[in-house]
Amino acid sequence: MMMTSGSDNALCGRLLLIDADVACARQTGEGLAGALLVAPRVTQVATGRSAVDMLRKTRFDVIIADLESLTDLGPSIEDAMNRLVRLAEGALILAVAGSGSVSAALGAMRAGAHDYVAKPVSGATLAGRLAELAQRHGRPRSLGVEAGPEPVVADFAGFVGASSAMQFLYEQIGRVAASSAPVFITGESGTGKDVCAEALHAKGQRAGNRFVAINCAAIPRDLMESELFGVVRGAFTGAHEDRKGAAELADGGTLFLDEVGEMDLSLQSKLLRFLQTGTISRVGETAARKVDVRVICATNRNPMQMIADRQFREDLFYRLHVLPIHLPPLRQRPSDIMVLTRHFLSRYAREEHKSFTGITQEAAQLLTAADWPGNVRQLQNLVRRLVVMFDGGEITAAMIGAADIESKVSAPAPVEAPRAERRSILPMWQQEQRIIEDAIATFGGNISMAAAALEISPSTIYRKRQSWSDMAATG
Repeated sequence: MMMTSGSDNALCGRLLLIDADVACARQTGEGLAGALLVAPRVTQVATGRSAVDMLRKTRFDVIIADLESLTDLGPSIEDAMNRLVRLAEGALILAVAGSGSVSAALGAMRAGAHDYVAKPVSGATLAGRLAELAQRHGRPRSLGVEAGPEPVVADFAGFVGASSAMQFLYEQIGRVAASSAPVFITGESGTGKDVCAEALHAKGQRAGNRFVAINCAAIPRDLMESELFGVVRGAFTGAHEDRKGAAELADGGTLFLDEVGEMDLSLQSKLLRFLQTGTISRVGETAARKVDVRVICATNRNPMQMIADRQFREDLFYRLHVLPIHLPPLRQRPSDIMVLTRHFLSRYAREEHKSFTGITQEAAQLLTAADWPGNVRQLQNLVRRLVVMFDGGEITAAMIGAADIESKVSAPAPVEAPRAERRSILPMWQQEQRIIEDAIATFGGNISMAAAALEISPSTIYRKRQSWSDMAATG
Protein backbone atom coordinates (compact mmCIF):
# COMPACT_ATOMS: atom_id res chain seq x y z
CA MET A 1 0.00 0.00 0.00
CA MET A 2 1.29 3.47 -0.88
CA MET A 3 1.90 5.90 1.98
CA THR A 4 2.51 9.62 1.96
CA SER A 5 5.57 11.37 3.27
CA GLY A 6 5.65 12.88 6.73
CA SER A 7 5.06 16.39 5.40
CA ASP A 8 1.88 15.26 3.71
CA ASN A 9 0.45 13.85 6.92
CA ALA A 10 -0.29 17.13 8.66
CA LEU A 11 -3.97 16.49 8.09
CA CYS A 12 -3.92 13.09 9.79
CA GLY A 13 -7.52 12.87 10.97
CA ARG A 14 -9.65 12.01 13.96
CA LEU A 15 -11.28 8.58 13.81
CA LEU A 16 -14.28 7.44 15.87
CA LEU A 17 -14.42 3.67 16.30
CA ILE A 18 -17.77 2.26 17.49
CA ASP A 19 -17.45 -1.36 18.63
CA ALA A 20 -18.77 -3.09 21.77
CA ASP A 21 -16.11 -5.79 21.44
CA VAL A 22 -13.14 -4.18 23.22
CA ALA A 23 -10.64 -6.77 21.98
CA CYS A 24 -11.84 -6.40 18.38
CA ALA A 25 -11.74 -2.60 18.65
CA ARG A 26 -8.18 -2.69 19.97
CA GLN A 27 -7.15 -5.03 17.17
CA THR A 28 -8.74 -2.70 14.59
CA GLY A 29 -6.99 0.36 16.03
CA GLU A 30 -3.63 -1.39 16.13
CA GLY A 31 -4.11 -2.74 12.61
CA LEU A 32 -4.83 0.72 11.25
CA ALA A 33 -1.85 2.18 13.12
CA GLY A 34 0.38 -0.47 11.57
CA ALA A 35 -0.99 0.10 8.06
CA LEU A 36 -0.67 3.90 8.08
CA LEU A 37 2.52 5.92 8.16
CA VAL A 38 1.05 8.24 10.81
CA ALA A 39 -1.51 6.68 13.14
CA PRO A 40 -4.90 8.43 13.26
CA ARG A 41 -6.18 9.80 16.56
CA VAL A 42 -8.61 7.04 17.46
CA THR A 43 -11.47 7.44 19.93
CA GLN A 44 -13.23 4.18 20.77
CA VAL A 45 -16.76 3.88 22.20
CA ALA A 46 -18.86 0.79 22.84
CA THR A 47 -22.41 1.94 22.02
CA GLY A 48 -24.32 4.09 19.62
CA ARG A 49 -25.43 6.45 22.36
CA SER A 50 -21.84 6.97 23.47
CA ALA A 51 -20.98 7.75 19.85
CA VAL A 52 -23.78 10.33 19.67
CA ASP A 53 -22.51 12.00 22.86
CA MET A 54 -18.98 12.08 21.43
CA LEU A 55 -20.12 13.50 18.07
CA ARG A 56 -21.93 16.32 19.83
CA LYS A 57 -18.64 17.41 21.44
CA THR A 58 -16.01 16.54 18.83
CA ARG A 59 -15.71 16.65 15.06
CA PHE A 60 -14.36 13.47 13.43
CA ASP A 61 -12.99 12.90 9.92
CA VAL A 62 -13.83 9.19 9.82
CA ILE A 63 -16.33 6.96 11.61
CA ILE A 64 -15.97 3.16 11.61
CA ALA A 65 -19.19 1.69 13.00
CA ASP A 66 -19.82 -1.93 13.93
CA LEU A 67 -23.52 -2.25 13.09
CA GLU A 68 -24.22 -4.66 15.94
CA SER A 69 -23.06 -1.95 18.37
CA LEU A 70 -25.68 0.56 17.15
CA THR A 71 -28.80 -1.30 18.28
CA ASP A 72 -29.38 1.13 21.14
CA LEU A 73 -29.91 4.03 18.71
CA GLY A 74 -33.15 2.93 17.09
CA PRO A 75 -35.47 0.12 16.03
CA SER A 76 -33.53 -0.47 12.80
CA ILE A 77 -30.02 -0.03 11.41
CA GLU A 78 -31.32 2.67 9.07
CA ASP A 79 -32.69 4.69 12.00
CA ALA A 80 -29.45 4.26 13.95
CA MET A 81 -27.27 5.25 11.00
CA ASN A 82 -29.49 8.24 10.25
CA ARG A 83 -28.77 9.58 13.74
CA LEU A 84 -25.03 9.19 13.19
CA VAL A 85 -25.19 10.83 9.76
CA ARG A 86 -27.04 13.86 11.17
CA LEU A 87 -24.21 14.46 13.63
CA ALA A 88 -21.29 13.36 11.45
CA GLU A 89 -20.61 16.80 9.91
CA GLY A 90 -19.42 15.30 6.63
CA ALA A 91 -17.26 12.54 8.12
CA LEU A 92 -16.53 9.47 6.03
CA ILE A 93 -18.61 6.62 7.47
CA LEU A 94 -17.58 2.99 7.03
CA ALA A 95 -20.02 0.33 8.27
CA VAL A 96 -18.68 -3.01 9.52
CA ALA A 97 -20.92 -6.07 9.89
CA GLY A 98 -20.86 -9.85 9.98
CA SER A 99 -20.81 -11.65 6.65
CA GLY A 100 -24.44 -12.67 7.10
CA SER A 101 -25.72 -9.13 7.78
CA VAL A 102 -26.34 -8.19 4.14
CA SER A 103 -29.67 -6.46 4.75
CA ALA A 104 -28.20 -4.48 7.66
CA ALA A 105 -25.30 -3.29 5.50
CA LEU A 106 -27.67 -2.20 2.73
CA GLY A 107 -29.81 -0.36 5.27
CA ALA A 108 -26.74 1.43 6.61
CA MET A 109 -25.74 2.59 3.12
CA ARG A 110 -29.29 3.71 2.34
CA ALA A 111 -29.12 5.86 5.48
CA GLY A 112 -25.87 7.52 4.45
CA ALA A 113 -22.90 5.25 5.20
CA HIS A 114 -20.30 5.66 2.47
CA ASP A 115 -19.28 2.01 2.28
CA TYR A 116 -19.37 -1.39 3.98
CA VAL A 117 -16.87 -4.11 4.86
CA ALA A 118 -17.56 -7.58 6.20
CA LYS A 119 -15.95 -9.12 9.27
CA PRO A 120 -13.29 -10.26 9.78
CA VAL A 121 -11.32 -7.40 8.25
CA SER A 122 -7.60 -6.64 8.52
CA GLY A 123 -6.07 -3.26 9.29
CA ALA A 124 -4.51 -3.15 5.82
CA THR A 125 -7.90 -3.76 4.19
CA LEU A 126 -9.53 -1.06 6.31
CA ALA A 127 -6.74 1.40 5.51
CA GLY A 128 -7.05 0.68 1.79
CA ARG A 129 -10.82 1.13 1.85
CA LEU A 130 -10.60 4.37 3.80
CA ALA A 131 -7.94 5.68 1.41
CA GLU A 132 -10.17 4.91 -1.57
CA LEU A 133 -13.15 6.60 0.10
CA ALA A 134 -11.08 9.67 0.96
CA GLN A 135 -9.87 9.90 -2.64
CA ARG A 136 -13.38 9.45 -4.05
CA HIS A 137 -14.91 12.08 -1.77
CA GLY A 138 -12.20 14.68 -2.23
CA ARG A 139 -10.28 14.13 1.02
CA PRO A 140 -7.21 12.15 -0.09
CA ARG A 141 -5.08 13.09 2.92
CA SER A 142 -7.67 12.96 5.72
CA LEU A 143 -5.96 9.84 7.08
CA GLY A 144 -2.46 10.47 5.81
CA VAL A 145 -2.73 7.91 3.01
CA GLU A 146 -3.06 7.90 -0.72
CA ALA A 147 -5.30 5.61 -2.68
CA GLY A 148 -3.69 2.22 -3.08
CA PRO A 149 -2.76 0.66 -6.41
CA GLU A 150 -6.08 -1.17 -6.68
CA PRO A 151 -8.55 1.07 -8.59
CA VAL A 152 -12.26 1.44 -7.91
CA VAL A 153 -14.07 -1.19 -9.96
CA ALA A 154 -16.32 0.55 -12.51
CA ASP A 155 -16.95 -2.42 -14.83
CA PHE A 156 -17.57 -5.83 -13.31
CA ALA A 157 -18.82 -8.94 -15.16
CA GLY A 158 -21.36 -7.02 -17.23
CA PHE A 159 -22.19 -4.40 -14.58
CA VAL A 160 -21.14 -0.76 -14.93
CA GLY A 161 -20.87 1.53 -11.89
CA ALA A 162 -18.42 2.56 -9.18
CA SER A 163 -20.77 3.73 -6.41
CA SER A 164 -20.45 2.27 -2.93
CA ALA A 165 -23.67 0.31 -3.50
CA MET A 166 -22.19 -1.33 -6.59
CA GLN A 167 -18.83 -1.96 -4.92
CA PHE A 168 -20.73 -3.80 -2.20
CA LEU A 169 -22.62 -5.79 -4.85
CA TYR A 170 -19.37 -6.77 -6.58
CA GLU A 171 -17.98 -8.00 -3.27
CA GLN A 172 -21.15 -10.00 -2.63
CA ILE A 173 -21.00 -11.67 -6.04
CA GLY A 174 -17.34 -12.51 -5.50
CA ARG A 175 -18.09 -14.19 -2.17
CA VAL A 176 -21.29 -15.95 -3.23
CA ALA A 177 -20.09 -17.20 -6.63
CA ALA A 178 -17.78 -19.86 -5.15
CA SER A 179 -20.65 -21.65 -3.40
CA SER A 180 -23.10 -24.14 -4.91
CA ALA A 181 -25.96 -23.05 -2.64
CA PRO A 182 -29.10 -21.50 -4.18
CA VAL A 183 -29.09 -17.73 -4.72
CA PHE A 184 -32.21 -15.56 -4.50
CA ILE A 185 -31.88 -12.25 -6.40
CA THR A 186 -34.35 -9.45 -5.78
CA GLY A 187 -34.60 -6.03 -7.37
CA GLU A 188 -36.83 -3.79 -9.44
CA SER A 189 -37.28 -4.36 -13.17
CA GLY A 190 -34.29 -3.14 -15.13
CA THR A 191 -31.71 -3.38 -12.34
CA GLY A 192 -29.80 -6.25 -13.96
CA LYS A 193 -30.93 -9.46 -12.24
CA ASP A 194 -30.05 -11.51 -15.33
CA VAL A 195 -26.61 -9.86 -15.46
CA CYS A 196 -26.12 -10.77 -11.79
CA ALA A 197 -27.04 -14.41 -12.43
CA GLU A 198 -24.61 -14.69 -15.33
CA ALA A 199 -21.86 -13.04 -13.25
CA LEU A 200 -22.39 -15.58 -10.46
CA HIS A 201 -22.06 -18.40 -12.97
CA ALA A 202 -19.03 -16.91 -14.75
CA LYS A 203 -17.12 -16.39 -11.50
CA GLY A 204 -18.10 -19.71 -9.93
CA GLN A 205 -16.72 -23.24 -10.10
CA ARG A 206 -19.30 -24.22 -12.75
CA ALA A 207 -18.22 -21.56 -15.26
CA GLY A 208 -17.00 -24.22 -17.71
CA ASN A 209 -20.47 -25.80 -17.92
CA ARG A 210 -23.78 -24.52 -19.24
CA PHE A 211 -25.78 -21.56 -17.98
CA VAL A 212 -29.45 -22.16 -18.79
CA ALA A 213 -32.02 -19.41 -18.20
CA ILE A 214 -35.77 -19.83 -18.20
CA ASN A 215 -38.25 -16.95 -17.83
CA CYS A 216 -41.13 -18.21 -15.72
CA ALA A 217 -43.33 -15.26 -16.75
CA ALA A 218 -42.89 -15.76 -20.50
CA ILE A 219 -43.89 -19.43 -20.80
CA PRO A 220 -47.56 -20.56 -20.77
CA ARG A 221 -48.44 -22.44 -17.60
CA ASP A 222 -49.42 -25.64 -19.42
CA LEU A 223 -45.98 -25.80 -21.06
CA MET A 224 -43.90 -24.72 -18.08
CA GLU A 225 -43.37 -28.19 -16.59
CA SER A 226 -42.10 -29.69 -19.85
CA GLU A 227 -39.84 -26.65 -20.43
CA LEU A 228 -38.37 -27.06 -16.95
CA PHE A 229 -38.18 -30.85 -16.58
CA GLY A 230 -38.46 -32.18 -20.15
CA VAL A 231 -40.97 -34.45 -21.90
CA VAL A 232 -41.07 -37.95 -23.41
CA ARG A 233 -42.53 -38.73 -26.81
CA GLY A 234 -46.33 -39.13 -26.78
CA ALA A 235 -46.82 -37.59 -23.35
CA PHE A 236 -49.34 -35.15 -24.85
CA THR A 237 -50.48 -33.94 -28.25
CA GLY A 238 -47.56 -32.36 -30.04
CA ALA A 239 -44.87 -34.21 -28.06
CA HIS A 240 -43.29 -35.92 -31.09
CA GLU A 241 -39.92 -36.71 -29.50
CA ASP A 242 -38.08 -37.01 -26.23
CA ARG A 243 -36.81 -33.62 -25.14
CA LYS A 244 -34.64 -32.47 -22.26
CA GLY A 245 -35.85 -29.66 -20.04
CA ALA A 246 -33.88 -26.70 -18.73
CA ALA A 247 -32.87 -28.51 -15.53
CA GLU A 248 -31.40 -31.43 -17.45
CA LEU A 249 -29.70 -29.19 -20.00
CA ALA A 250 -28.01 -27.34 -17.14
CA ASP A 251 -26.64 -30.53 -15.54
CA GLY A 252 -23.24 -29.69 -14.07
CA GLY A 253 -23.86 -25.97 -14.54
CA THR A 254 -26.33 -23.29 -13.48
CA LEU A 255 -30.12 -23.09 -13.83
CA PHE A 256 -31.49 -19.54 -13.68
CA LEU A 257 -35.21 -19.18 -12.95
CA ASP A 258 -36.11 -15.59 -13.79
CA GLU A 259 -39.35 -14.18 -12.34
CA VAL A 260 -39.77 -17.32 -10.25
CA GLY A 261 -42.72 -15.70 -8.47
CA GLU A 262 -44.83 -16.19 -11.61
CA MET A 263 -44.55 -19.99 -11.42
CA ASP A 264 -47.83 -21.86 -10.87
CA LEU A 265 -48.32 -23.24 -7.34
CA SER A 266 -48.69 -26.82 -8.57
CA LEU A 267 -45.33 -26.60 -10.32
CA GLN A 268 -43.76 -24.96 -7.29
CA SER A 269 -44.30 -28.21 -5.35
CA LYS A 270 -42.43 -30.14 -8.06
CA LEU A 271 -39.62 -27.61 -8.03
CA LEU A 272 -39.40 -28.04 -4.25
CA ARG A 273 -39.12 -31.79 -4.66
CA PHE A 274 -36.36 -31.33 -7.23
CA LEU A 275 -34.44 -29.12 -4.80
CA GLN A 276 -34.87 -31.65 -1.99
CA THR A 277 -33.94 -34.80 -3.95
CA GLY A 278 -31.77 -33.55 -6.82
CA THR A 279 -33.86 -35.64 -9.21
CA ILE A 280 -36.37 -34.86 -11.96
CA SER A 281 -38.90 -36.80 -14.00
CA ARG A 282 -39.74 -35.79 -17.54
CA VAL A 283 -43.41 -35.25 -18.29
CA GLY A 284 -44.87 -38.64 -19.27
CA GLU A 285 -42.32 -40.86 -17.48
CA THR A 286 -41.97 -42.26 -13.98
CA ALA A 287 -38.20 -42.82 -13.89
CA ALA A 288 -36.17 -40.35 -11.84
CA ARG A 289 -33.10 -38.73 -13.35
CA LYS A 290 -30.26 -37.38 -11.18
CA VAL A 291 -29.36 -33.79 -12.02
CA ASP A 292 -26.59 -31.67 -10.50
CA VAL A 293 -27.29 -27.96 -10.95
CA ARG A 294 -26.84 -24.76 -9.03
CA VAL A 295 -30.17 -22.93 -8.88
CA ILE A 296 -30.32 -19.14 -9.08
CA CYS A 297 -33.70 -17.44 -9.09
CA ALA A 298 -34.87 -13.84 -9.35
CA THR A 299 -38.01 -11.79 -8.87
CA ASN A 300 -38.98 -8.11 -9.01
CA ARG A 301 -41.80 -8.71 -6.53
CA ASN A 302 -41.78 -8.83 -2.74
CA PRO A 303 -41.48 -12.55 -1.91
CA MET A 304 -42.87 -12.14 1.61
CA GLN A 305 -45.96 -10.42 0.20
CA MET A 306 -46.37 -13.24 -2.32
CA ILE A 307 -46.21 -15.75 0.53
CA ALA A 308 -48.82 -13.75 2.49
CA ASP A 309 -51.05 -13.68 -0.61
CA ARG A 310 -50.60 -17.47 -1.01
CA GLN A 311 -48.97 -17.01 -4.41
CA PHE A 312 -45.64 -18.50 -3.37
CA ARG A 313 -44.93 -21.50 -1.18
CA GLU A 314 -43.18 -20.58 2.05
CA ASP A 315 -41.23 -23.86 2.16
CA LEU A 316 -40.00 -23.31 -1.41
CA PHE A 317 -38.96 -19.74 -0.55
CA TYR A 318 -36.73 -20.93 2.29
CA ARG A 319 -35.22 -23.61 0.05
CA LEU A 320 -34.30 -20.95 -2.51
CA HIS A 321 -33.53 -18.03 -0.20
CA VAL A 322 -30.17 -19.35 1.03
CA LEU A 323 -27.87 -16.65 -0.35
CA PRO A 324 -29.87 -13.45 -0.94
CA ILE A 325 -28.65 -10.64 -3.20
CA HIS A 326 -30.55 -7.37 -3.64
CA LEU A 327 -29.83 -5.11 -6.61
CA PRO A 328 -30.10 -1.37 -5.81
CA PRO A 329 -32.36 0.76 -8.03
CA LEU A 330 -30.65 3.41 -10.13
CA ARG A 331 -32.15 6.27 -8.11
CA GLN A 332 -30.21 5.02 -5.06
CA ARG A 333 -26.88 5.27 -6.88
CA PRO A 334 -27.04 8.62 -8.72
CA SER A 335 -23.26 8.83 -9.05
CA ASP A 336 -23.45 5.92 -11.53
CA ILE A 337 -25.97 7.58 -13.87
CA MET A 338 -23.43 9.53 -15.93
CA VAL A 339 -20.98 6.59 -15.89
CA LEU A 340 -23.70 4.42 -17.42
CA THR A 341 -24.81 7.15 -19.83
CA ARG A 342 -21.31 7.59 -21.26
CA HIS A 343 -20.87 3.81 -21.45
CA PHE A 344 -24.07 3.35 -23.46
CA LEU A 345 -23.39 6.44 -25.60
CA SER A 346 -19.98 5.11 -26.60
CA ARG A 347 -21.35 1.62 -27.29
CA TYR A 348 -24.33 2.64 -29.41
CA ALA A 349 -22.49 5.40 -31.26
CA ARG A 350 -19.95 2.78 -32.32
CA GLU A 351 -22.72 0.41 -33.44
CA GLU A 352 -24.53 3.15 -35.41
CA HIS A 353 -21.28 4.59 -36.84
CA LYS A 354 -21.94 8.04 -35.37
CA SER A 355 -19.75 10.49 -33.50
CA PHE A 356 -20.94 12.05 -30.23
CA THR A 357 -18.58 14.41 -28.41
CA GLY A 358 -20.17 14.40 -24.96
CA ILE A 359 -23.07 15.60 -22.82
CA THR A 360 -23.84 19.19 -21.79
CA GLN A 361 -23.94 20.06 -18.10
CA GLU A 362 -27.66 20.86 -18.31
CA ALA A 363 -28.37 17.46 -19.89
CA ALA A 364 -26.26 15.71 -17.25
CA GLN A 365 -28.17 17.44 -14.46
CA LEU A 366 -31.45 16.41 -16.07
CA LEU A 367 -30.39 12.77 -16.23
CA THR A 368 -28.99 12.69 -12.70
CA ALA A 369 -32.13 14.20 -11.16
CA ALA A 370 -34.53 11.77 -12.86
CA ASP A 371 -36.33 9.07 -10.87
CA TRP A 372 -35.68 6.22 -13.39
CA PRO A 373 -38.56 3.85 -12.55
CA GLY A 374 -37.29 1.55 -15.31
CA ASN A 375 -33.76 1.70 -13.87
CA VAL A 376 -30.72 0.88 -16.02
CA ARG A 377 -32.85 -0.58 -18.80
CA GLN A 378 -34.80 2.68 -19.13
CA LEU A 379 -31.59 4.72 -19.24
CA GLN A 380 -30.11 2.30 -21.78
CA ASN A 381 -33.18 2.61 -24.03
CA LEU A 382 -33.11 6.40 -23.82
CA VAL A 383 -29.44 6.61 -24.81
CA ARG A 384 -29.95 4.23 -27.72
CA ARG A 385 -32.91 6.31 -28.88
CA LEU A 386 -30.76 9.46 -28.71
CA VAL A 387 -28.06 7.85 -30.85
CA VAL A 388 -30.57 6.70 -33.46
CA MET A 389 -32.53 9.98 -33.58
CA PHE A 390 -29.59 12.39 -33.80
CA ASP A 391 -26.52 12.54 -36.01
CA GLY A 392 -23.87 13.28 -33.39
CA GLY A 393 -22.27 16.14 -31.55
CA GLU A 394 -23.06 16.97 -27.93
CA ILE A 395 -26.14 15.56 -26.16
CA THR A 396 -28.31 18.46 -24.95
CA ALA A 397 -31.31 18.74 -22.64
CA ALA A 398 -33.52 19.51 -25.66
CA MET A 399 -32.40 16.28 -27.36
CA ILE A 400 -33.25 14.32 -24.22
CA GLY A 401 -36.67 15.94 -24.12
CA ALA A 402 -37.29 14.90 -27.73
CA ALA A 403 -36.17 11.31 -27.17
CA ASP A 404 -37.84 10.75 -23.80
CA ILE A 405 -41.13 9.17 -24.88
CA GLU A 406 -41.79 7.93 -21.33
CA SER A 407 -41.88 11.57 -20.13
CA LYS A 408 -39.96 10.69 -16.99
CA VAL A 409 -36.79 12.63 -17.68
CA SER A 410 -37.92 15.60 -19.74
CA ALA A 411 -37.65 19.09 -18.37
CA PRO A 412 -40.81 21.24 -18.69
CA ALA A 413 -40.92 23.51 -21.71
CA PRO A 414 -39.79 27.06 -20.93
CA VAL A 415 -42.66 29.49 -20.39
CA GLU A 416 -42.31 33.17 -21.17
CA ALA A 417 -42.68 34.99 -17.85
CA PRO A 418 -44.48 38.34 -17.53
CA ARG A 419 -42.17 41.34 -17.29
CA ALA A 420 -43.28 42.18 -13.72
CA GLU A 421 -42.38 38.67 -12.53
CA ARG A 422 -38.94 38.85 -14.14
CA ARG A 423 -37.97 41.65 -11.75
CA SER A 424 -39.05 39.61 -8.72
CA ILE A 425 -36.02 37.75 -7.34
CA LEU A 426 -36.24 35.45 -4.33
CA PRO A 427 -33.66 35.82 -1.54
CA MET A 428 -30.73 33.43 -1.77
CA TRP A 429 -31.85 31.33 1.22
CA GLN A 430 -35.29 30.79 -0.36
CA GLN A 431 -33.74 29.72 -3.66
CA GLU A 432 -31.43 27.39 -1.76
CA GLN A 433 -34.40 25.99 0.15
CA ARG A 434 -36.30 25.34 -3.08
CA ILE A 435 -33.31 23.52 -4.64
CA ILE A 436 -32.78 21.31 -1.60
CA GLU A 437 -36.46 20.49 -1.08
CA ASP A 438 -36.86 19.68 -4.79
CA ALA A 439 -33.89 17.31 -4.57
CA ILE A 440 -35.38 15.59 -1.50
CA ALA A 441 -38.71 15.19 -3.32
CA THR A 442 -36.91 13.80 -6.39
CA PHE A 443 -35.42 11.01 -4.24
CA GLY A 444 -38.68 10.20 -2.48
CA GLY A 445 -37.72 11.88 0.80
CA ASN A 446 -34.32 10.15 1.04
CA ILE A 447 -32.06 12.89 2.41
CA SER A 448 -28.87 10.86 1.94
CA MET A 449 -29.56 10.39 -1.77
CA ALA A 450 -30.52 14.06 -2.19
CA ALA A 451 -27.31 15.11 -0.46
CA ALA A 452 -25.25 12.87 -2.74
CA ALA A 453 -26.88 14.39 -5.85
CA LEU A 454 -26.27 17.93 -4.57
CA GLU A 455 -22.71 17.01 -3.52
CA ILE A 456 -23.23 18.15 0.07
CA SER A 457 -23.39 16.18 3.31
CA PRO A 458 -26.73 15.00 4.76
CA SER A 459 -25.90 16.86 7.96
CA THR A 460 -25.85 20.11 5.96
CA ILE A 461 -29.41 19.48 4.79
CA TYR A 462 -30.61 18.71 8.32
CA ARG A 463 -28.93 21.86 9.65
CA LYS A 464 -30.40 24.09 6.94
CA ARG A 465 -33.90 22.64 7.38
CA GLN A 466 -33.66 23.36 11.10
CA SER A 467 -32.61 26.95 10.38
CA TRP A 468 -35.56 27.40 7.99
CA SER A 469 -37.89 26.03 10.62
CA ASP A 470 -36.46 28.45 13.21
CA MET A 471 -36.89 31.36 10.78
CA ALA A 472 -40.52 30.40 10.15
CA ALA A 473 -41.17 30.17 13.90
CA THR A 474 -39.72 33.64 14.58
CA GLY A 475 -40.90 35.26 11.38
